[in-house]
Amino acid sequence: MQGTNHDCAIALPDWVPQAAIHYLEHTEAGTSLRALARASGCHPSTVLRQVRKIETRRDDPLVDAALDRLGQLREGGIPMKLETKQAVADPAGFQRETQRILQRLCEAGAVLAVAEGMEKAVVVRDQGDGGSVRTAVVGADIAEAMALRDWIHCDAPGRVSRYRITPTGRQALNQMMAGRESRLRGFAESQAGFGSGAEIDAQMAARESAPARAQRRFSVSDSPLAVLARRKTPEGEAFLSPRQVGAGERLREDFELSGIKAAAVPSLLAERPVFVPAGTGAEARFRAALEVLGPELADVAVQCCCLLEGIETTEKRMGWSARSGKIVLRIALERLSWFYQSDRGRDSGMIG
Repeated sequence: MQGTNHDCAIALPDWVPQAAIHYLEHTEAGTSLRALARASGCHPSTVLRQVRKIETRRDDPLVDAALDRLGQLREGGIPMKLETKQAVADPAGFQRETQRILQRLCEAGAVLAVAEGMEKAVVVRDQGDGGSVRTAVVGADIAEAMALRDWIHCDAPGRVSRYRITPTGRQALNQMMAGRESRLRGFAESQAGFGSGAEIDAQMAARESAPARAQRRFSVSDSPLAVLARRKTPEGEAFLSPRQVGAGERLREDFELSGIKAAAVPSLLAERPVFVPAGTGAEARFRAALEVLGPELADVAVQCCCLLEGIETTEKRMGWSARSGKIVLRIALERLSWFYQSDRGRDSGMIG
């Protein structure tokens, strides 16, 4: 999908679209359209359309800023802070950050707010009662890259521009989630050891004949918590109360705002809980919530609410019987609900 960065002083990051590469080579380096077309194996009119399309998108503040940064980077400058440069240039880091933000933007009423001259952008979600809550923070460099790839779009740019996820962004997130699931499944299968040829054939046959319902996956806008919230008890009542769902969302917000990486979660769950006074921020509340839950309940709550692990996957990983995981999760959410109503879990003026 990506093109070659012809005569660049520094190679551009892998996420830069082909059209943007052609635009920069034509406008910054003066490379002719015919030369770009020959190098890419396409017709000059195709390159011309790409260049014109990128030029028309420069009215978007994030797209314009992204092209400015890439133009400087192409000439050997480093127009960004070291930590954000690493996140944008590293493919794995770029995917982690963009997946995190795109997931948040899939939530109802969520927008990415970008203010002029600010180094950070924030995801804000309307709560329906006139209020809003900040659910994620991201570097401007990542936001610019997402806009350049047409994953987010702003209808009315201004001093504070609000971006929403595009159909292209939803498709990209679906692909990221599918790739992550495939990698996790492959890792799990590799840990199962090698069986005989007959055993492998039997496993493959069972997988091929599995009913369609077993092959379904969560949509990107559905967390495991949202799926459970729609389920009913045999009596026809909601399986999870709004209070319990809200507690799970609060835990996820504190996790996102704390900046704790997913890779650090196992060691965090293994730590001996230490009391942290309320009101010292999202990370303090998150750690205090884990302390209140205890090891097993904290594991289930974090995996399902924060890391979006399916409840069936959690049951298999924990060695539990089918349908027991959702009961444990409901117990954890009830305890979380109590925690967030206590002095230690209240906002104390903090967002989230």
